[in-house]
Amino acid sequence: MEGVLWKWTNYWNGWQTRWFILENGVLSYYKSQEEVGQGCKGSMKVQACEINVSPIDHTRMDLVIPGEQHMYLKAATPQERQQWLVALGTAKACVSNRKRKENSESIETETTKGPDTLKTKKSELKLYCDLLMQQVHVIKKSAQATDGPQIEEMDEATRLLGVTCDTFIKTLDECMKLSAVGAYELPISNEVILPATTKKALNRSNSGRT
Repeated sequence: MEGVLWKWTNYWNGWQTRWFILENGVLSYYKSQEEVGQGCKGSMKVQACEINVSPIDHTRMDLVIPGEQHMYLKAATPQERQQWLVALGTAKACVSNRKRKENSESIETETTKGPDTLKTKKSELKLYCDLLMQQVHVIKKSAQATDGPQIEEMDEATRLLGVTCDTFIKTLDECMKLSAVGAYELPISNEVILPATTKKALNRSNSGRT
């Protein structure tokens, strides 16, 4: 996916338009579409970042690698932000699936990677929950408009809601699978554990027979 997003640069220049390209799990940006051939101005691995959505500004999304990197972004419309969020979430899922497949073929087992991957999936679930709440709010607001239901706006919000629901369910299913991989049963020992007093009595009895 590629297109224009507003990126926060600094307090002097504020929000500036940049051309973004999401490819192979990496989000890269350029000063403009015409300057793509001159090399990117920056990039971020989607798998490593947390995606946060603003509860107030429905066009904004923040991509953060804690302690390392951040991108504060805005789309032209809530619908465009939704498209980017779904694309980013899908990219994260694809990278996770590829890594799990590679890990299953290597010495390192899935269980050792489970906690980190599960944590990432939980953060994605929170993101989609926030989106679902926002989109339901838009539908209710459109349906209860004072000048009558806003049919076109409701149709668009309903379509986005369906996409988010599908992504949410897919991510939830992946969480359940990861949880199942991490679950294990304690080994059952054949050794009978006796109280200390009983052990002493048995030891005295055995020593008397020798």
